Amino acid sequence: MKTVLQLLVCFTSLFGFSQTQITGAVQDEFGQPIYGANIFIKGTYDGGISDEKGNFKFETTVSGAQILQISFLSYETLILKITIENYQPKKYILKENVNTLDAVVVSAGTFKAGDNSKTTALKPLDIVTTAGSVGNIIGALETLPGTQTVGESGRLFVRGGESDETQTFVDGIRVAQPYGATANNLPTRSRFSPFLFDGVTFSTGGYSAEYGNALSSVLLLNTINEPVQSQTDISIMSLGVGLGNTQKWEKSSLTFNAGYFNFAPYQVLVPQKIDWNKPVQVYSGESVYRRKFKNGLLKVYGAFDYTTFDINQKEVNFDAKRSIAIQNRNFYFNTSYKGYLNDNLQLQTGFGFGYGQNELNLANDVLKNNERALHYKLKFRQTITNRIKLNFGGDVFHTNFDENFTPAASNRFDYGYQNNMTALFSEAEIFFSKKVAMNVGLRSSKSNLISDYTIEPRVSFAYKVAENSQFSMAYGNFNQTANQDYLKFNTNLDYEKTQHYIFNYMYNKDKRMLRAEAYYKRYADLVKYDGNLATYDSNYNNNGYGYAKGIDLFWRDNKTIKNLDYWISYSYIDSERDYKNYSKEVTPSFIANHNFSVVTKYWVDQLKSQISATYTFNSGRPYNNPNSTDFMNEKTKSFNNLSLSWAYLVSQQKILFFSVTNVLNANNIFGYQYANTPDGNGQFQRQAVTQPANQFFFVGFFWTISDNKKTNNLNNL
Repeated sequence: MKTVLQLLVCFTSLFGFSQTQITGAVQDEFGQPIYGANIFIKGTYDGGISDEKGNFKFETTVSGAQILQISFLSYETLILKITIENYQPKKYILKENVNTLDAVVVSAGTFKAGDNSKTTALKPLDIVTTAGSVGNIIGALETLPGTQTVGESGRLFVRGGESDETQTFVDGIRVAQPYGATANNLPTRSRFSPFLFDGVTFSTGGYSAEYGNALSSVLLLNTINEPVQSQTDISIMSLGVGLGNTQKWEKSSLTFNAGYFNFAPYQVLVPQKIDWNKPVQVYSGESVYRRKFKNGLLKVYGAFDYTTFDINQKEVNFDAKRSIAIQNRNFYFNTSYKGYLNDNLQLQTGFGFGYGQNELNLANDVLKNNERALHYKLKFRQTITNRIKLNFGGDVFHTNFDENFTPAASNRFDYGYQNNMTALFSEAEIFFSKKVAMNVGLRSSKSNLISDYTIEPRVSFAYKVAENSQFSMAYGNFNQTANQDYLKFNTNLDYEKTQHYIFNYMYNKDKRMLRAEAYYKRYADLVKYDGNLATYDSNYNNNGYGYAKGIDLFWRDNKTIKNLDYWISYSYIDSERDYKNYSKEVTPSFIANHNFSVVTKYWVDQLKSQISATYTFNSGRPYNNPNSTDFMNEKTKSFNNLSLSWAYLVSQQKILFFSVTNVLNANNIFGYQYANTPDGNGQFQRQAVTQPANQFFFVGFFWTISDNKKTNNLNNL
């Protein structure tokens, strides 16, 4: 018995001596103790919790090389290699986790719409619920600060830049022809149906090094990753009909939309200022196929449309109206893949092809052109640490444009060009803390038309000053090849250039957002030419220059008043350019110094209705009166437009929708076209550039058929 007791005492003594005490303290980056941190030896049950002073102490029976892990909510987990026998007490510093929802984000120059966006200014479906937009993405974006309402164009003009200075991308792949067919001084629309997109990023400047060949802005459209369910959507409208269907399977889904639009019945009921021989007729369709893989998602997107119309258009240089007939065919296809190669390396790649064909019959003259555009993209995203992520990759662009013009009493003229462009980019996202972050990038591109490589640095910085407030800044150099209208006549033109400087303040709390942004842009090497129009015999150069500076304000609130969601935007811009055939540096004709919009959406339970209103005001735009000695010294009257819409829920899946633009019937004038030569009295005659019709009325019936018998298109109207 004595021997047994001695053995037990010896074993207990040995066991006791094999235990090692692990002690230390846990603090944050500012030296403050962290109470409640979890500290343990990985792979064992040995560990402890830090006390109110940050101190911890526990014992372990393991020995040799081990892993010590320290973790606490909202902080980065600390993992350390230690040797038990050599362990010495020390202080451990935990860094804040920068991936939390309250971390700072770089917001300078960027509006986002998406459920996963921390800087959401528009909800995903706001793009199509804005009164007056009538499902046009561009119409909704024109209610945001930094844009110009150029009613005779219908395209997106951003912060002193023309519409071709904005590039459009679908799932990261460029769209060469984002707008529908049109004639001179007739507004066009975006080609894309908003029903297929759930994410929109609209950059008004200072955008990422991932994108290039745009002086002012990029518009990024992301198709839906995964539909909620299978469903069918039927649309019967005053302008045509539409049919959509989504089929969802375990690992894949397919969505398509098809539409036919004919303006003839509508124009019988609503008088037009345009003399139509054949009203607009459009056949269109879109489709997205999605396939989920173990580590990624494949998307295949395709869209087509065919548009025709024929008008008799008044032209100040001719006594009689001139007939203009247009046929436009457009096809766009892209495929994209995004997935992980390993835990820290993401791959994004894709290919896009666009084909546009136009045939214009101008009285007895015929103009035909074709554009074929390709884009291939390869991008990697490497997570170096939780605080440093690196994006790098490249693009290949190819554009082939040809045009021929056959006058009635002359030989055919042929023009065109081919442009092959390659680009490389790299950008680091660096989080110093939850309050401080920056992006540093560099892009370089080379066109076969231009001998030099571009060097385009991009830098953005954000600092969170309070729980719901932050400041952001951005700087960047941007280059763009000359406009198609010039390159088809002269391919010896350099890049047009600009520099962006942006300072942003954002407050975002509890369904309220305030954005205030100041910016300055400097333009260089803009294209100039002589003569009234850019033609084959004009003299071209890159001697143009200019600037744009201003302030943008945006306020959104969908909490203060129950069932009311509204936003207010205001922009002031001061911009001048000496480009095209301008004789000096002046404000371009598409710029209004003051731009103001109010958008409201109100849900009325008793009426089962959503009532929306949009009011837009723009101050007068400059125009040149050749009867005056000063260049571009006169302005139009201000632009005013009040639009209303009413969506009535007939039943859970059936909606009746009404919309009217310009309720007050304002006769908005966008400018004046003057004759090329004076009349017998020495005066240049003019005609006003106005809206095709003062008002636009829209009526539609939308029916959704789905398994849950609840889904409807209310949020899409």
